[in-house]
Amino acid sequence: MTNNDAGDEAVLQLQDLLMGTENVEDFLGRLSEFSAATLSHSVGAEIECGVTLQRRKRTMTVAGSSPRAVTLDRIEQSLGNGPCIEALRTKSLILLADVDTDPRWPDYQLQLAANGCRSTLGVPLEIGEDAAAALNFFGADTGLFTEEIIAEAAGFADLAGRVLRLAVRIGTAQSRAEDLQAAMEHRTSIDLACGVIMAQNRCSQDEAMAILTRVSSNRNQKLRVVAAEVLRNVTGEVVRTHFEA
Repeated sequence: MTNNDAGDEAVLQLQDLLMGTENVEDFLGRLSEFSAATLSHSVGAEIECGVTLQRRKRTMTVAGSSPRAVTLDRIEQSLGNGPCIEALRTKSLILLADVDTDPRWPDYQLQLAANGCRSTLGVPLEIGEDAAAALNFFGADTGLFTEEIIAEAAGFADLAGRVLRLAVRIGTAQSRAEDLQAAMEHRTSIDLACGVIMAQNRCSQDEAMAILTRVSSNRNQKLRVVAAEVLRNVTGEVVRTHFEA
């Protein structure tokens, strides 16, 4: 299989993961399992994966490929610093190659060693304007995260980020479409109510709209609520407007 074929296959697998989830956190949970299995296969040894989600500058562990991966990731969250958080801050891959020799996070590294973890790799994952995530890979030995494995993890995270950003854009577009449709339906209800008032009072459209607005203000109710009541009084039932998406 060529690199392009492998990349296309990864995209399809990530899209399948996304289609089977209901929200970002659920997708990240499945992504952690898929990421750990993919790198474990490449390394030939067990790799575990935790996922840190950052929103409004706050970070939290949201998923893991195993209960131990969640525990290891939460150690970093409790201390407030480490390779995964550094990856989020710098938007770059951060390797902790050996917990015994790296001088950067001594408290964190002592706890990793106590839990049987000898090396980690933090990989940033861009989601959208107000959120980011990082994959935190854990190895039981040193020397597992070679240049080839690091490149594979980076490429995989890039693909996952693209899928997630597309999902966010689609979700935003769908939300805007739903908001627009709701606004059109409300506008039509108001226009219909104006027509009823025009017929009942033999007045102009502007005068009918002024009546609706005055009632809305006096009752402290939204204009669409008053319009719906006018239509319900005429028909005896809730009047629904329809728009095809």
